[in-house]
Amino acid sequence: MKGKILLTSFSTWLAHQKSNSSDDLLAEIQKLNYDSISLFFLRSLSVDIQIASQQVIAEVERIQPNVVMCCGMAEKRERLAIESNAWHKNECLYSTVNLSDLNQKLNVTEISHDAGKFVCEGLYYELLKYLQVESKSIDCIFVHVPKLEGSNVNSILNDISSMFAWFEAKSKQKP
Repeated sequence: MKGKILLTSFSTWLAHQKSNSSDDLLAEIQKLNYDSISLFFLRSLSVDIQIASQQVIAEVERIQPNVVMCCGMAEKRERLAIESNAWHKNECLYSTVNLSDLNQKLNVTEISHDAGKFVCEGLYYELLKYLQVESKSIDCIFVHVPKLEGSNVNSILNDISSMFAWFEAKSKQKP
C-alpha cells in the first residue's frame, strides 16, 4: 500500500503579499508525478490558529496519513527550514521525526528551532499536541518556505522529493 502524505499551506495575510510561498510550493508539487506515494493537499488555510488547526485535524482524521507536512511562508529566510519544535505558553513540543537523519539527505534545507511565534507555530503546536494526546503514530513536520524564485525552485523541489523518499523508506522499515 502506498504511503499517504498530507501537505498543508496557508493563504496570504499581509497586503503586499501576492501569494504565499507555501501555497506556491504545493502548486508546484501538484504538477509533479509521485507514483510511490499518495499526496493529499489542504491548501490556503486561513491565517487563524484555531480554524487552521481544526481543518488540519479533521483532514488527518479523514485520510489517516502516514505523514503530515505543514508548510508556511518565511519571507525573510533564504532556505527551506524544518522546525524542530513548537511552543505554546510555557510548553514546548518536539517533532518525533529524526530531523538530523532526514536533513542528511537534503541540500538546501536546515533545521530551525524557532517556528516564528505566529500562526505557523500555533498550528504546529496544536497538531503535535493532538497527535500526542490521541497517541497517533503519524510523522509530523513543519517546513518554512522562502520566497520561490527561478533560482531556487528546482533545488527546493528536489529537497521536498528527497523528504518524500525518506519518509517512504522509513515507512517500509516499520513492522
